[in-house]
Amino acid sequence: MVRLPRLHAWLRSSRTWIALGVLAPVGMVAVSGLMLADLRRDAWDRAEQTSRNLLQVLDRDIARNFEIYDLSLQAVVENLAAPGLAQADPRMRQLILFDRAATARDMGVMLVIDAHGDVTDDLGTVPPRGGNYADREYFKVHQARDGLGLYVGNPIVSRLTGERMLPFSRRINKPDGSFGGVALGSVKLSYFMHLFHEIDLGPGGAINLYGADGTRLMRSPYVDADIGANIAQAPTFRRFVRERQGSFVSTSARDGAKRFYTFTQIGSLPLILNVALSTRDVEAAWFAKAVTIGGITLVLCGLTVALSLLFGRELRRREAVQEALAALSRTDALTGLPNRRWFEETFAQASETARRDGRPLALLIVDADHFKRYNDRYGHPVGDAILKALARRLAASVHRPQDLVSRIGGEEFAILLPETDVAGAGRIADRVHAEIAGLSVPAAGIGAGAVTVSIGLACTGPGGGAAAAPDLYRLADGALYAAKEGGRNQTRIAAAPAPVPAPQRAGLQLVGRA
Repeated sequence: MVRLPRLHAWLRSSRTWIALGVLAPVGMVAVSGLMLADLRRDAWDRAEQTSRNLLQVLDRDIARNFEIYDLSLQAVVENLAAPGLAQADPRMRQLILFDRAATARDMGVMLVIDAHGDVTDDLGTVPPRGGNYADREYFKVHQARDGLGLYVGNPIVSRLTGERMLPFSRRINKPDGSFGGVALGSVKLSYFMHLFHEIDLGPGGAINLYGADGTRLMRSPYVDADIGANIAQAPTFRRFVRERQGSFVSTSARDGAKRFYTFTQIGSLPLILNVALSTRDVEAAWFAKAVTIGGITLVLCGLTVALSLLFGRELRRREAVQEALAALSRTDALTGLPNRRWFEETFAQASETARRDGRPLALLIVDADHFKRYNDRYGHPVGDAILKALARRLAASVHRPQDLVSRIGGEEFAILLPETDVAGAGRIADRVHAEIAGLSVPAAGIGAGAVTVSIGLACTGPGGGAAAAPDLYRLADGALYAAKEGGRNQTRIAAAPAPVPAPQRAGLQLVGRA
């Protein structure tokens, strides 16, 4: 129950409502910020999931087709050892060697090249198209190394068709294990172009296919100058090779754009595929929402704060008016001193404190002598001037913050002195007489010493006349009348009330029986 008044006062305070009016929008901004952060995480989660799904689809498609290409080459190598192949008709020989190659998608050329680099068999035509390929990289690699398996080379321009192709090859060994040539196949780069072109990754997105040495084999969007470029020294590619698969955000070595990379090595092939999304594209939809939501939130919060400040200002103005009215209700309009209402409230509190703590409390009632004569002779304006001067002189007679000087009616004033005994109150009374002795109203021809006051003094405790604080006013008022009757311009101290004699008890008499 004790806290309810405090809560009520807290709720009535303008500062409370201003604080709440500011904190509420701040909370709204914080909640909006958390919501936008959550939406941003969702955008990145969707981008990562989309990239992984897309990468998985592309990886499977490429791996499946290269498996078909490799099986075709293996069939060629195996079929070269078929009995009677050398004596077979050229068209039959072609059917035997390339019987599985017809199912391969986007196959380019498929050739059998002997140990000297000359074409001996051609999937595309009978008789085979002529040419020597001893200078090709794949030929030299197989010639130098045995047991290499499937070798995927760098992009080349076919000498037979003029198209860009990606060569893949296997070594052909003679019965004695020596180098016998190369079974060559190729896939048109248009395969990757068509595969990647159908996928929209946004304005800044890209799909890249790299060889193990860092050579870019294909890129979408397609730019001819990008094909064959080597980025082996780029931090992004080094991470591709080191981690084999994963995702990260980095700056592109090609154009300096910041992208989100999801990458993988395609099976056991020396090929690395990555899907790169521009971070701007990932956050584009989120950013549009963030601008809209953030803008609306800031506008609403700004309006809320502005309204709260206006409301708080109005509350402060109302509080100031109420305080002013309260002060006016407790202040004497003429003299500016506390009025009788203020005096009575303060007197009640001081009386309770004196009773509780056992400390003295003194009261002086001051009355201007013959004040009616001044009013009748000089008029009320002069009388008001005298009252104002009296108020200033009385206020100058005390200096402690807890002392109270008030006008309690007409030309009557009261001075309340907490924790003051009779001797201290007497010194204050003497100071009042001294101050009043210097009072003058030159405009009315009233000189110093003309105005005097009579003072009635009462104090709780020994010598003060009052045994209890509630008796102070009555005793001080009585002392004031005594000062008036005694000639005025003096101070009288209330005498202690005479003790009431105790009632006498009649003695007991033993009355005998007759």
